[in-house]
Amino acid sequence: MKITIAGAGEIGIYLARMLNQSNHDIIIIDNNKKKLIEIASSFDLLTINGSATSFETLTEANVAKADLFIAVTKTQETNITASILAKNLGAKKTIARIDNKEYLVKKNKTFMQNLGIDSMVYPEILASKQIINLLQNRHLTRSFDFASGRLSLLSLHIDNKSPFKDKELITLAQEFPHLKARIVAITRGNETIIPRGLDKIQLNDTIYVVTTHAGSEKIIKISKVKNHNFKNTMILGGSRIGVKTAKALEKNCFVKLIEKEKDKSLFIADKLDETLILNDEGRTSDFLLQEGIEKTDVFIAVTGNSEINILSCLLAKKLGARTTIAEVENNDYLKLAKNMGIDIMINKKLIAASHIYAHTTNAEVVNVQCLTETDAEVMEFIVHKNSKITKKPLKNIKFPNKAIIGGIVRNNESLIAVGSTQVEPNDIVVVFTVPEQINSVAKFFK
Repeated sequence: MKITIAGAGEIGIYLARMLNQSNHDIIIIDNNKKKLIEIASSFDLLTINGSATSFETLTEANVAKADLFIAVTKTQETNITASILAKNLGAKKTIARIDNKEYLVKKNKTFMQNLGIDSMVYPEILASKQIINLLQNRHLTRSFDFASGRLSLLSLHIDNKSPFKDKELITLAQEFPHLKARIVAITRGNETIIPRGLDKIQLNDTIYVVTTHAGSEKIIKISKVKNHNFKNTMILGGSRIGVKTAKALEKNCFVKLIEKEKDKSLFIADKLDETLILNDEGRTSDFLLQEGIEKTDVFIAVTGNSEINILSCLLAKKLGARTTIAEVENNDYLKLAKNMGIDIMINKKLIAASHIYAHTTNAEVVNVQCLTETDAEVMEFIVHKNSKITKKPLKNIKFPNKAIIGGIVRNNESLIAVGSTQVEPNDIVVVFTVPEQINSVAKFFK
């Protein structure tokens, strides 16, 4: 595909990295010449220094021939204008990053499509949804639902008490033959492993398991994971993510939101019905103890400053918070934060980039989840008639070695994939894959 990216920020760079591994023709437009020089030295692509809202710049980028135009600059107005211009100049498909939820209302969305914007991505909403999804599960570090909840991806940290420690996957399959589950990935230190039968689970690994609803309950029982009911939540930061998360949680649990700016605190108080708004920096032991941090089930730091979020979560954990979630937008800090003991990291830019990336495949992708702590993505494909994946049982299909099919939904029935499984048209298939293999995986579902 010929792809033009407007904006060399973190979303644009991450997209360029993913797309560059899939042999697309990429052009990046940005008005920061220094940043473009750095990108050009790292990736095999073209760069154009200029404004994405300039006819001259867009013409130089040859957007008339673009299969996909992606506008992910820092400003919504620039993204909207650039996408409209690109579409009218001939780009086949356009995607714009936005920060106003009004554009996602059905009638407004149709209006924007008529102007020439095919799809819109709101990173803060995607990040908030991921946090809420995580907190809906009462047991695990992470839980994602696929196929309308008929399949789940669970993660488990392996400690000395884990029944999975020091066992090969093939041994576990023999020990638990009736367990509807498949281990699709292991993170070990800074490495992400797509496992095979002889791979052994080690102490301090995190394993990712695709399972059914019934299977998840059995895994929880076998693993002796404690049941955590999130009754008390504390959110640091009145950002869009913080407010949207509080709004979604306040009906089911007691929520405190801390915001240091007084005027913003008053504004947020009008937006939320049952959340307690606290006007403070929220980063001292005295304040957190006064507000009952030791009784807090989950502490969420989403100030927009990665350093503050990481340090606040570490302090909250030390003072007794059960679970911590930090928004970490600096990619260099992600694995560092995990090793420091923060339970969950959220990166809205990586989440947004993953959703945008799904538009670059020739297959039908209905769901994408970016797993921040891993170097992998989880994708939900719809299988079409005559797709390559339907030709033989899975064991006879040369599927990419750094990708694995975890589960299948067929006529509302959940199936865990095994070697003898035969994928059929109209199946929904959940695939775990590293980014550089996404394009190869998609070829099986075209």
